[in-house]
Amino acid sequence: MAMTPQEIISKLGPLSKLAGKWEGAKGDDMSPDDDRTSTENNKYLERLTLEPFGPVNNHEQEMYGLRYSMMAWRLGVEDAFHEEVGYYLWDPKAKQVMKCFIVPRGISVIAGGTVEPNAKEFKIAAKLGSPTYGIASNQFLDVEFKTTYYEIKFKIEDDQTFTYEQDTHIVMKNRKDIFHHTDKNTLKKVK
Repeated sequence: MAMTPQEIISKLGPLSKLAGKWEGAKGDDMSPDDDRTSTENNKYLERLTLEPFGPVNNHEQEMYGLRYSMMAWRLGVEDAFHEEVGYYLWDPKAKQVMKCFIVPRGISVIAGGTVEPNAKEFKIAAKLGSPTYGIASNQFLDVEFKTTYYEIKFKIEDDQTFTYEQDTHIVMKNRKDIFHHTDKNTLKKVK
């Protein structure tokens, strides 16, 4: 018999409070400017949908997840500047949270980490070259904006609010330092 969405949510461990539709109105996107020599802060609005599904069985592994889509718009601009689609997964036996996603610029990431089932704050990460929690990019990005590390931290405030801080390490052509492309936002549940 198929599980109800509420039964699935009860199996999502630290992800259980995240199911639903969310909006964040005052995000900070610290990214390279057009000439790649300095940093610009783009304020943004974001909409995030997280739909529960599961179980996903792979022999003795059983996971539950949230199918997700996210779009972000610079404040005052009609066209979205960022989009992600993917999955958040919870493996209760291994206590692993995973975020598997693709961005339509030609990059895919599987980030993960060990998280306690009732955690209200947690971090997951991916590293270039890792055979498990890793990063893959298209040829242009690999030369011009190589992502070497990705990390996202969550803080679940209550049933209606959570915050995240994300740090993407980028090696850019003609720059010696690693650029920290950071995003942070507070999201409120809208449904």
